[in-house]
Amino acid sequence: MNNITDTQNLEKDKRLIILDTETTGINPREGHRIVEIGCVEMINRQLTGRIFHAYIKPLDQRGQVLEMEQEVIDIHGLTNEFLNDKPIFSQVVHEFIDFIRGAELVIHNAKFDVGFMDHEFSLFNSMGRSQDKVPMTEDICTVTDTLKVSKDEFGSPKTLDYLARFYRVDKLVDRTYHGALIDAQLLAFVYIEMTRKQSSFNLTVGEGNNNDENAIRRLPSDRNKLKVITASADEIEAHTERVAIIGKKGGEPLWK
Repeated sequence: MNNITDTQNLEKDKRLIILDTETTGINPREGHRIVEIGCVEMINRQLTGRIFHAYIKPLDQRGQVLEMEQEVIDIHGLTNEFLNDKPIFSQVVHEFIDFIRGAELVIHNAKFDVGFMDHEFSLFNSMGRSQDKVPMTEDICTVTDTLKVSKDEFGSPKTLDYLARFYRVDKLVDRTYHGALIDAQLLAFVYIEMTRKQSSFNLTVGEGNNNDENAIRRLPSDRNKLKVITASADEIEAHTERVAIIGKKGGEPLWK
């Protein structure tokens, strides 16, 4: 059932939607369909509590209920019986698009999810009236793929499970099954940690009455020199011991 929590009108230009889907298989061209959509909203790097969540009854090309294989059910835990009384995609499509419209989607392996979304949009358009047609994902919002971000950060693409463990957020969400809303929530925590860096630098030199607190300011040339305090022998020894302990535990000390 759809679940959209109402909040105040928030700034659209800083709105992120962390999104995940569950499907009946891995290839929409083979007739596989979306069975769950989970989205959580983030503003200014903070979760707002506003979500979109829908379970969807999958239909085949003849309009008959699509039966999932047990291998797929074992992954996301959604059974054919559970989905039997849920809405079909055409019944949630407009509400879904309204929720993500104008936002930046954050998705892990976006090619997969966006491929399924666009497939569902295309199927809807082929069955509906011309005035009811919906746009494709790229016309609705922008997309950030955290799988590609992980490749840039680690040298190779990493799974969501790996990133959750690396950033130590894996215990924040119960992932007995890989549900779409559950994975979207976990990805939100991962995204916060992945982007916990200064996003930009103001390299403008402050001059005169520049009130920009982030601007670079030149120090007067006649200023007093800073006092240099050197480490004592005991402090150096303690530091060396601490670095050795970090190294034994698999860490990568920056200050050796």
